[in-house]
Amino acid sequence: MILEGTILAGTEFEPIEGRVVVEDGTIQAIEEATVESDDIVLPAFVNAHTHIGDSIAKEAGGGLSLAELVAPPDGLKHRLLRQTSTEEKVAAMRRSLQFMQAGGTATCVEFREGGVEGVRAIREAADGLDIDPVVLGRETVDAMRLEEADGFGASGANDADFTEERAATAEAGKLFGIHAGEADPSDIDAAMDLDPDFLVHMVHPEPQHFDRVEEKETPIAVCPRSNLVTDVGLPPIREWLDRTTIALGTDNVMLNSPSMFREMAFTAKLCDVTATEVLRMATLGGAELAGLDYGCIEPGREAKLLVLDGDSDNLAGVRDPVRAVVRRAETSDVSRVLL
Repeated sequence: MILEGTILAGTEFEPIEGRVVVEDGTIQAIEEATVESDDIVLPAFVNAHTHIGDSIAKEAGGGLSLAELVAPPDGLKHRLLRQTSTEEKVAAMRRSLQFMQAGGTATCVEFREGGVEGVRAIREAADGLDIDPVVLGRETVDAMRLEEADGFGASGANDADFTEERAATAEAGKLFGIHAGEADPSDIDAAMDLDPDFLVHMVHPEPQHFDRVEEKETPIAVCPRSNLVTDVGLPPIREWLDRTTIALGTDNVMLNSPSMFREMAFTAKLCDVTATEVLRMATLGGAELAGLDYGCIEPGREAKLLVLDGDSDNLAGVRDPVRAVVRRAETSDVSRVLL
């Protein structure tokens, strides 16, 4: 398979006119050449933090606080999830997964409520689709036994003691992620004491937390749109980028569409970051956080790719393709998704 156009190649997303050669699902070569195609070829996205079970309740809870919306066990989302049948949840999650796939997302890192049944529900929702979610269960390790999940996604160190869950995931060689510093800094040290594979949010670090994260090189999934909606502020993305791997997530589908195009544009226009940094957060950063071998276009990587129509009414005349992908492109510009 050969894809032609402007290739955003390597970890710096250098625009190269030419071809990407794909064989057996692997990128074999990038060839510089004069081509007629106006397409823009880039890595598929990795949505580094989602709660797509919330697809049953899009735009519910306007005006509620963060705790009222999502705090376990009685936040609005948890009450609604308990009231909804498995069939309804599966159908709603499938719609969100289809939306993400159409927009060029290869993977979402999902914090999945409901124990083993919740994990099975999202597997069922993804059946037959090309998007391949990384599913982290959120109930006790004893209940889900890590047999069917890809790891454990903890709500936060103020909610419970997750020492047992961390030990079990480490022994199983699976991911352990935890929310931290979303509303305030009170849970950050306890979360970091667990030596997680990654942190989520980190909106409110104190000076010592920057040093701890840098020392451990702990990746962070940031969700700026969600943080603004829940009125907790914006994460210090510039400071985090200078210290560790940062990935971009869309968080609760109840609050935001799982669109990486919207998340990138919002982040690029509101935060002190370059377009290249934002694109890396949306692709390679998420892949590295989840231990995946894609997220950039270079030989030997898995061929999870996205093609945009550079001659669409929205993108025709673009002078800077990386900036255009991050700040201007939309799902309607997608011409092909190769997953």
